[in-house]
This record gives sequence, C-alpha cells and structure tokens, in this order.
Amino acid sequence: MTITTPADRQEFQGNYWQWRSQKIYYVQAGEANRYPPLLLVHGFGASTDHWRKNISDLQREFQVWAIDLLGFGRSQKPNWQYSGSLWREQIKDFISEKIGQPVVIAGNSLGGYASLTVAAEYPELIAGVILLNSAGPFSDTNPLGAQKINPLQKLLQQGVQGLLKQSWASYLLFQFVRQKSRIRRTLEQVYLDKTAVTDRLVEEIYRPSCDQGASQVFASVFSTPQGAKVDDLLSQMVCPVLMLWGEADPWMNARARSAKFRQHYQHLTEHFLQAGHCPHDERPDLVNPLISKWIKDISQNTKDE
Repeated sequence: MTITTPADRQEFQGNYWQWRSQKIYYVQAGEANRYPPLLLVHGFGASTDHWRKNISDLQREFQVWAIDLLGFGRSQKPNWQYSGSLWREQIKDFISEKIGQPVVIAGNSLGGYASLTVAAEYPELIAGVILLNSAGPFSDTNPLGAQKINPLQKLLQQGVQGLLKQSWASYLLFQFVRQKSRIRRTLEQVYLDKTAVTDRLVEEIYRPSCDQGASQVFASVFSTPQGAKVDDLLSQMVCPVLMLWGEADPWMNARARSAKFRQHYQHLTEHFLQAGHCPHDERPDLVNPLISKWIKDISQNTKDE
C-alpha cells in the first residue's frame, strides 16, 4: 500500500504489524542516524495520512515512523473498549518490537494524550515528547484545560456519555458526523487557514469511517470514562517536552492550557503558532523546522551530559 504526498510527490510505503491478533498500519521513512527516531501519533478520527506533510520533510534528517492507532485509519477496528491505556500499550509494544530503541514521540490532540501516557509509564522508551494541541483532562479542569466545569456542564457531559452507551443513539450520531459535508464544516471550524481543508483531507478522514467496526469505536471512545489525569502523568515524567500550540484552536484555550502544563511540568519548551487545532497539517512550514531544531538540541544536550 502506498501513500503519495502531493507536496513533493514522494511515496511512502505502508506496512502492517500484528498486535493482539489485530492488523496495525504504520509508515516508516528516512534512515537511522545519530538522532533518536521520531514516532508520530495522530488525533481522533485521523491517521498516518495526517502527517504526510511532516514525514516528507522530516525524513530527510530523521528516521520517521507514524502509526494508526487501533480503531483508526487503516488499522483494524475490533469491538473493544477504547481508552488511553489501550493505546499506551499498543504504542509501547510498537516501539519495543518494531523500532527497537527510545524515540521522540509526537502527538496531536488525542495522540498527544496517548503519547503522554507512554512517556509516564515507560520512560525508558521515550527520549522526548512533542505535543501539538494535546488533549487530556487535568484534575481540576475540564478535558480542554480552559476553565472549571460548572455543575450544569458536568450534568450535560454525564448525560451525553449515558446516551452514547445506547447503541442506537451512538450509531445515529456517528452517521451524522461522518458525512463528508459535516467533516468539511468541522475542519473549517478548527483550521485557521481554510485553504488547508482540501478534498483529499476530507476523504482521508471519511474513508476509515466506512470500515467495519468504525461506529463501535466511535461509541466506545465517547462513552469510556476519562483516563489518567494529565497532571498525574506529568508528575511521573522525566524527559524534555516541546509544546506547539495552534493558538486559534476553537476547541481549547491554548494559553490557559499552556499555563496548566507549566504549573505541573517545568522541563518544557513551547511555541504559539497562528494555526488551529492541527498545526502540523495546517502550518508544516513552521512546525517541521521547530521539531527538527528541538530534536537536535535535546540530542546535543544529552551528548554533553
């Protein structure tokens, strides 16, 4: 299977890895060198395709891997309970079995939260963490980290979770949100640069929603209780962290969420970009150089120690 990146027409060969009797899709590009490999983890509803603009550039300097989380992209979609702990174990095993050395792990949104869980539980596998508008709940805030949850908000959230446990309700909602027109409208809401919302991007998100089991994955993700709190994960971490914020993200208050991270973790670097929820796809011209410089910097710091 081949993925073609329009930016430079380079092709990346995708492969499958067997994990817990399920097929997991991944992409590998670039050659191993003195820098740690870079592992890219997509957000909710996305896939390795969402990193194509980054792989095409970064593979010139680093060995780059990207993985489709179980339940997304070209990976299989069994009727399991989906959670951060499940993806944590998937990523941990992938690093151990396929990559074979500590990585710099980069995650967007849900992928950022999954990356944090791996860094917290398996620090020996992680040389650094890059978070791009990372999701995940703090102990004293809502999942976006922007403000306190008032009692009405909490009640509504609990009501939605309860409704999504009903198979008929989750199926109807899934059929609604997976429409191409709805996908496009959602992307145009969360991308600052609307021209980045292309037909190809819409198709890349729509296609996996047609797979067997996709609706059950959707229901499970939104009905599963929240996992470990971000502040608890940060308290277990020891590696350097780079945070890249799309400041125009309507789904989270980037400045407020940044303050929460800084409150609980000091060993980090961050940049605020004029972009939305997916800065890596919207502004690869800014994100790729920042990632490259940071990996080289932390590698040099490790060498000097």
